[in-house]
Amino acid sequence: MTTWTSEELARITDAEELRLAPLRVDGRPDSRGRVWVVRDGDDLYVRSLSGRVSDWYRSTRVRPRGRVRVGRVARNVVFVDADPGLNDRIDAAYRAKYGHYATSHLRAITSPEAAATTLRLVPYPDCRRSGSRRHAGR
Repeated sequence: MTTWTSEELARITDAEELRLAPLRVDGRPDSRGRVWVVRDGDDLYVRSLSGRVSDWYRSTRVRPRGRVRVGRVARNVVFVDADPGLNDRIDAAYRAKYGHYATSHLRAITSPEAAATTLRLVPYPDCRRSGSRRHAGR
């Protein structure tokens, strides 16, 4: 596993939305759309506004890897269940960043149903970029 660079954290934190694509069973990204993203320290978190019924969230339960993109920043990630003890801090981060949206949206993203879907985005190396791609049989 790797960490986010300070530039990646800044760009993603400043962005209104993050493009999220869990991996399909065949390993290709399955673009599910855009989600809100917040930062706590050097960690990034996403939640499903629709709770556990969201297609993208259910995909992360089957295959917990994917790709995220904000502008020119694109990273492979592992979707890790967030520590429930952080929910109050993550709620506060959502309110601070997205407080200009309708109250109904803020209530939904900070609801217990949405909080139960909080995932930490953990970057991992892209073997194709590093030149260390492994081939079967070698």
